[in-house]
Amino acid sequence: MLLRFLCLMTLSIAALPITTIHADESDFRVGYAQKDATPQVAMPMWGYGARRDLLSQGTLDPLMAKAIVIEAGTDRVALVGLDMGRAPTTAMMDEIRATIREKAQIEYVLIVGSHTHHGPVLELTDREGFGKGRFDAAIDYLKTLPDLISTTIIEAASKLQPARIGVTSAEVPYNRNRHSKRQPAARDPQLSVIRFDDLQGKPITVLVNFAAHPVMTKGEILKFSADYPGFMMNYVEKELNAPCVFIQGASGDMSVNAINVTGPQGFGEQLGAECVKLAKATETIAPARPSIKGRVDRFHFTTRIDLNNPAVMALYGAAFFPELIRNFAEDYKDGMHPELNTVLINREIAIVGGSGEFFSNHAVRLRDRSYVKHTLFFGYCNGYMNYFPTIEAISEGGYGADAPVSPAQIGAGEEMMNKALINIYSMLGKITVDDK
Repeated sequence: MLLRFLCLMTLSIAALPITTIHADESDFRVGYAQKDATPQVAMPMWGYGARRDLLSQGTLDPLMAKAIVIEAGTDRVALVGLDMGRAPTTAMMDEIRATIREKAQIEYVLIVGSHTHHGPVLELTDREGFGKGRFDAAIDYLKTLPDLISTTIIEAASKLQPARIGVTSAEVPYNRNRHSKRQPAARDPQLSVIRFDDLQGKPITVLVNFAAHPVMTKGEILKFSADYPGFMMNYVEKELNAPCVFIQGASGDMSVNAINVTGPQGFGEQLGAECVKLAKATETIAPARPSIKGRVDRFHFTTRIDLNNPAVMALYGAAFFPELIRNFAEDYKDGMHPELNTVLINREIAIVGGSGEFFSNHAVRLRDRSYVKHTLFFGYCNGYMNYFPTIEAISEGGYGADAPVSPAQIGAGEEMMNKALINIYSMLGKITVDDK
């Protein structure tokens, strides 16, 4: 009798009509805003130690701050592309977070420096020996930067509108490993495009995620420039008639691989053409169950160098300039504290942001281990703690892997990626984590 009853129940359930659950169209919304962040004063430039403290001499092309705010239900995340060598400092991030939390109810934010080597130094602070007295104009600019970024994010939040989203990724040949002598050398070939449309299918904005150092503008040119990402974004915007945001990936060991083109404009437009193809091929939908989950983790790592040693500090000061090095040493005086951000959007898009120059295999392996439809890695995100090479890259040695520019303890990058993976699966409800 019981078996017969269960069979009848099964048949009855099977006969019921299937109902598709759709979210209200206003449950998923996107807003965009941008501002010019180019310094209007002469300041030391970020990226090339040989410049030391030489001041900038004008602008080749503007440095922009571009913000995308995504809302799912009552949760919001801001994704910010910044034409700078690095993301804002910890103190700047604290100020930005407090402002956007209060004024725009945004809990999660990922601010990514494109890593152009033609942006301003961000590390100087208003203290004697740390910048004050020698670089006062630069410090005045840096005091305004958190507000400029916050204002951009808040404006994007004010423009939220019902939206559709789609992601397309492809493997492209436009980067190469600049570090390893081993063959085949590690490489992250993935170019990803996230397209945000309004409900009529018109693009609101396009986000591009790719890994390659923006160092195509000659170092001896002391002018601000977004380098190839600026030309890429300009190309995409012209072709799609929509704003484009560049987000750097795990490019610690990735250089540009320009094919039959030269210079930042030639390569930027070459990459831009690929981005346009992907964007046009991307199907956007209003998510049925929009959601945003996020987590911020901060780590403590020992350093492989002794910054309390005067001889070490003297060598760093000679390679760069003393005020810059003193600020780095202050950050690392009790070890390194990189930040990891993990955000899961609509249970289908995992975004992981790390505050440094991660080698490409970190991103590749994270994607391989993350059973999510789309996994994107953001480098130079919410701070900057130098290079995070893989363990095998450290064994090989060389620039980016040796202790002077990669001071974090061996295995730091792997530990952070493992934590990101745990975060993703716990957000999906696949594992339970006791954080006590």
